[in-house]
Amino acid sequence: MTSIAAPRTQPARHASDLALAAFAPASWGTTYVVTTTLLPADRPMLAATLRALPAGLVLLAATRRLPRGSWWWKSAVLGMLNFGAFFPLLFFAAYRLPGGVAATVGSVQPLVVALLSLGVLRVRPARAVLYSALAGTGGVALLTLTSDARLDPLGIAAMLTATSLMAAAIVLAKKWGRPESPLVMTGWQLTVGGLVLLPLTLLTEGVPPSVTGENVLGFAYLGIVGTAIAYALWFRGIDRLAPTSVSLLGLTNPMVATLAGLLVLGQTLTFWQLVGFTIALGALVAGQSFNRKPAPALEAPVPLPQPAGRL
Repeated sequence: MTSIAAPRTQPARHASDLALAAFAPASWGTTYVVTTTLLPADRPMLAATLRALPAGLVLLAATRRLPRGSWWWKSAVLGMLNFGAFFPLLFFAAYRLPGGVAATVGSVQPLVVALLSLGVLRVRPARAVLYSALAGTGGVALLTLTSDARLDPLGIAAMLTATSLMAAAIVLAKKWGRPESPLVMTGWQLTVGGLVLLPLTLLTEGVPPSVTGENVLGFAYLGIVGTAIAYALWFRGIDRLAPTSVSLLGLTNPMVATLAGLLVLGQTLTFWQLVGFTIALGALVAGQSFNRKPAPALEAPVPLPQPAGRL
């Protein structure tokens, strides 16, 4: 087996890659506030479809690139994992679980990524990184859980499945590499996911009777900032950073959601929530510091196909 040493990244470039990748989960942390203040009520599938399909079609038209060879089915797989299956499960869980329970279940993603990396990428994360992931989950639990949190079994199963699907997408994207820029691949995956969601939305929710200016603003923000830009930067981070490093950035999601609740919805924090916020932030910083150490040798990547054809 041919192996190559993982390239060492300069500190400034590494910090830049982390900051850009962190923009994605940070922007997703604003989704709850945008949904509750700007979007139509009780339209989770509509929200999922309008997050994915318009952004995907715009990116597809702008980049004018189509998959080629094996990247047709690879894009379909990643598109389903990241959007087509992930979004419905995420919204299903959101409607059956308090936000704190959903955030706590979602925060186990770094552990799932570490387990999948061991089996698929043959990369064994450092123990310190695993400890950081466990501490991050504990911090998120303190930050988001309340004494009256409902533990709905179906909601927990849906959220855990959604978290595992996104973890699998991170690992597979790392294993397969990329034949095009992150922006191009984002367009492929969003289009696949959106096309799958569209008929499901029409069957389950139909077309809304009216759409307000606030609704349009909310959908535009989620589609442009929280989806097209965020996922392009997320996939760029997957390409340049260690899998566990990327997944640990997900801890910024509940932290930003908490800050948004404070600033926009006028919520307050208890002492233990402040402790949880501090622990989660410390776990995030510590995990990234440990991941900067040279990684073990990786299996040589599969040769990429020729550049995709023009659309």
